[in-house]
Order: sequence, then C-alpha cells, then structure tokens
Amino acid sequence: MEQEFYLGLAQRVRAIAERADPFTRRRLLDLAKRYDAKGSPTARSGAAERPLPVPRTTPPISTFTGPGEA
Repeated sequence: MEQEFYLGLAQRVRAIAERADPFTRRRLLDLAKRYDAKGSPTARSGAAERPLPVPRTTPPISTFTGPGEA
C-alpha cells in the first residue's frame, strides 16, 4: 500500500512537471525519481531503515545504598 502511495505521488509530480518552467521541471522530475525509489519493491528490503539504537547500560545497583555497619 505504501508503494502505491509513492508511485502515485511520482505520477502526479510528473504531471505537474509537464507544465512547469525548465528549472522547476528538473527539480520536480528529481523528486519523482525519489518517490519512484521509495515505491519500488526493492527499496523495502530494509536498507533504508535505521538500525535500532544500542541499549543503554546502567551501572549495577549496589546492595549497599548508604552508610552501613561493617
């Protein structure tokens, strides 16, 4: 479903680019290429996803929380 969304956006952006001036057309076509890349089945292989952050380690809880008797 997400693929169809991005491919639809690429198609709409190309339609707008047909009526635009050369500078804007070039930028819109570049945008359409990016949408095509996001919508392609190979783009969903996980390469675009960020890795999970490394879990934080906390120091071990001391069994002695305050001054105690020896």
